[in-house]
Amino acid sequence: MSKLKERYKQISSHHVLMLFINAVVLNLIIETLGRHSLIDSVLFMVQHPLVFLCNTLLIFMVLSIALFFRRRRFVAMLLSLLWLALGITNGVILSNRMTPFNVKDMSNLSEGLSILTNYFSTKTLVIICIAMAALIALIVVLYKVLGPMEKKVDYRKSAVTFVLIVLITVGSISGGMHIGVLDTFFGNLAYAYRDNGVPYSFLITWLKTGIDKPKGYSEEMITGLFDKGELGDDGIYTPGEDADIDTKDKPNIIFLQMESFVDPTIVKDVEYSEDPIPFFRKMMRSNTSGYITVPAVGAGTANVEFEAMTGISARFFGPGEYPHKSVLTEKTCESIPYDLKQIGYTTHAIHNHRGAFYNRNIVFKNLGFDTFTCLEYMHDVVKTPKNWAKDGVLTENIIDALDSSKGKDYIYTISVQGHGKYPDEEVLTDPQIKVTKAPTEEKKWAYEYFANQMYEMDIFLKDLTKTLKNYDEDIVLVIYGDHLPALDMTEEELKTGDLYKTQYVIWSNYGLRMRDRDTYSYEIGPQLLKRLGIDTGMLNKYHQNHSKDKNYKKGLEALSYDILYGKEYIYGGKNPYEPSDMKMGVKPIKIDEIVQIGDKYYIKGQNFTEFSKISLDGEVLKTVYLGPNILALNEEVNPDDVDKMKVSQVEKNKEILSTTE
Repeated sequence: MSKLKERYKQISSHHVLMLFINAVVLNLIIETLGRHSLIDSVLFMVQHPLVFLCNTLLIFMVLSIALFFRRRRFVAMLLSLLWLALGITNGVILSNRMTPFNVKDMSNLSEGLSILTNYFSTKTLVIICIAMAALIALIVVLYKVLGPMEKKVDYRKSAVTFVLIVLITVGSISGGMHIGVLDTFFGNLAYAYRDNGVPYSFLITWLKTGIDKPKGYSEEMITGLFDKGELGDDGIYTPGEDADIDTKDKPNIIFLQMESFVDPTIVKDVEYSEDPIPFFRKMMRSNTSGYITVPAVGAGTANVEFEAMTGISARFFGPGEYPHKSVLTEKTCESIPYDLKQIGYTTHAIHNHRGAFYNRNIVFKNLGFDTFTCLEYMHDVVKTPKNWAKDGVLTENIIDALDSSKGKDYIYTISVQGHGKYPDEEVLTDPQIKVTKAPTEEKKWAYEYFANQMYEMDIFLKDLTKTLKNYDEDIVLVIYGDHLPALDMTEEELKTGDLYKTQYVIWSNYGLRMRDRDTYSYEIGPQLLKRLGIDTGMLNKYHQNHSKDKNYKKGLEALSYDILYGKEYIYGGKNPYEPSDMKMGVKPIKIDEIVQIGDKYYIKGQNFTEFSKISLDGEVLKTVYLGPNILALNEEVNPDDVDKMKVSQVEKNKEILSTTE
């Protein structure tokens, strides 16, 4: 025993070695928390030693700051606790949602509080507070216990050691990126954390955001991307100058982005009792169709819609970045809605999920939408066994949007029914589609649940196209899956051999000519508009006229930087797009009268939903939903304030989306 103690003292006197050992242990703990398995963490270390080493070096680099302090052990312990906090937070969040903990979760206090209430019960929050108090007390104790202090710090030696560690770490990570061991694009944050390690993934999503400034960025470079006279004599684009298109012969345009909608039979080792998507397969044979490459896999719906709405590639941004959560929350961006509004279209967004999810209630204003109908404004919503709204409700809302304006409409619809997580145990009783072959029992149930959601979504498509076929205006409908489902698929398991490909169909109720081709989600909008004879918009013109250029993608990235982060040379130095006066829902929510019966108050009105709440001076009151035309107040108010009561649409996290006038 005495020899072991002596050996420990010898090792502990080598501070750098101890810090590295500490980093290895911390990395194992962090990965274990993220994977919810010690075995998986050890396998990650053994099977991907270079990735594990790079992550360990990152932790080691931060811990080595302790070399500059006399209380090295205490400072190293504090820094270790920071890494441990990252691991614990990520592990807890992954037990409640599919997306790992990232910097955007800490972007502001209100968002952080929203996350807490989303994922933790009141009891759990109390336990967390007690644990934090105990941790603070422990730190105070350790401050006194962990010692003794170093007699003297050799700052020169510490600086040389620290710089050497930084150089080794940066060099290792740069090398890992260069040879492809570490990813620089994250199509799915969960997969990125799994494949690249938590420390690296967290750090890269923090440091690498936005679009990089192009080499040689200047006014001449940006305006030179277009041919002379293409935008104007001065090479500047001014919205409205190209808005002389007659829309009488143009159709209504509907984009339908379907959650995780893919052909389930593309997975090699899974078989089904019958075809899960017979109608969509029939549509692909008789209409324009092909593969569409999207920027996400397993998650990332918002980035797919961003590409399809704007024509800008999400790959230009930082790894795992969502423009919906960054630049689009504070700045407008040229988009297809803005382009079509110039020629008289009314623009609508529809989504059968929370309006505030991905900040859509804010972002869609900055993308030029006139209305946004989300779950909080929908009636008769049916849920899946995993509590996602089924897509059948979208048909009525699409028709309502078409009926809400006299002219032509652009409608971007985002579905949610196919969303994961998918159960690894039997959930459905007597399902229509049965899995007859699967690699494991867990995968059998996951794929069976998924396939049955696809089957129901296929029925929805049949009903929707039947309804639109009988509509008395011309309609073009673009249908595609937003990404592959979160079923841990690999390229080897797929018949397509590509994790970023789904399928699309362009259908019309008036016989639009077939023209099969494969495409990208950031190109599908401009390509469709070109077929319809619409070239309004700067980005739209660039796609339509320059897709064959040698430096097409570099030019697109430069334009994207210029309008979102640069000096807006293409617009003459000033962003011409103002946020739209977007209305929530196409059916106005109105109060007709307030009735008192006994000591209770009731509000009679129009288009109430289960998310309608009586409010007073911005404060949401206890409300009972009795139907689309009546709400009951379930608390006392001053009789003098009754006439001031309004109706607010309140999402589940208590955010008010709109309030009656």
